Amino acid sequence: AASFNSESARAPPAIPMPSPPLSKFKIGLCQLSVTPDKGRNIAHARTAIQDAASKGAQLVLLPEIWNSPYSNDSFPVYAEDIDAGADASPSTAMLSELSRLLKITIVGGSIPERSGGRLYNTCCVFGTDGKLLAKHRKIHLFDIDIPGKITFIESKTLTAGETPTIVDTEVGRIGIGICYDIRFPELAMIYAARGAHLLCYPGAFNMTTGPLHWELLQRARATDNQLYVATCSPARDTGSGYVAWGHSTLVGPFGEVLATTEHEEATIIAEIDYSILEQRRTNLPVTKQRRGDLYQLVDFQR
Repeated sequence: AASFNSESARAPPAIPMPSPPLSKFKIGLCQLSVTPDKGRNIAHARTAIQDAASKGAQLVLLPEIWNSPYSNDSFPVYAEDIDAGADASPSTAMLSELSRLLKITIVGGSIPERSGGRLYNTCCVFGTDGKLLAKHRKIHLFDIDIPGKITFIESKTLTAGETPTIVDTEVGRIGIGICYDIRFPELAMIYAARGAHLLCYPGAFNMTTGPLHWELLQRARATDNQLYVATCSPARDTGSGYVAWGHSTLVGPFGEVLATTEHEEATIIAEIDYSILEQRRTNLPVTKQRRGDLYQLVDFQR
């Protein structure tokens, strides 16, 4: 095994997974219905977050594009200047306020962001003091064309993000991706090599790819990297222009589905137990068995 040079399989070598601030905690996945009324969407998300916190959730995850209809026509209309804050970004102002008041960590799904004359699909992470810990702009844009099924070209309006996002929170080290980002195993592998405990993917898979790939990809990313994967989708609205699959889910480090729901609006409360991570990695020591003599994942930013 020593001749495999497993440490060389990831360059720079992987950062050891840090000891998390706590071993067990509850996560809340808020699968929300989304309407054209932004004010209603914000108020509705507020209520769902409060409900999750009242049930013991210390981490709450929201869906992709929860404050706006999912369409290229809507993104410019509903976009907010997150960096300007306050009145310029009522959606994130609400998340900041609630994280502080409820003393919880919020991975705020995603909203359309306007910055420097460009639009992004952006996820904000807030700590228990209400401060913005990280901002992830969707790296891989959803440009697909499946004839007779679905065509959606996000790049018509959105600009791709340039930075993988990993953030230390009071519930552990979290890697962030948005929807289509989950299809790229390299991103998840970089997060694992940076010591992530949990990957969070707000997403809105559709009625074509959802049944085929949504759960499959979550379980693959969790199994490949032996960590937790949490996803959160909007609830399904068959009358909207883009119909989401739903099925928000928490997957464990052995690829096991720990909690999930159907397509209706729902809040899932589930337990994450980080002590299992080391156990799984001991039982199945893939990290020590990588063939650094044959291949290498390079983290350019590190």
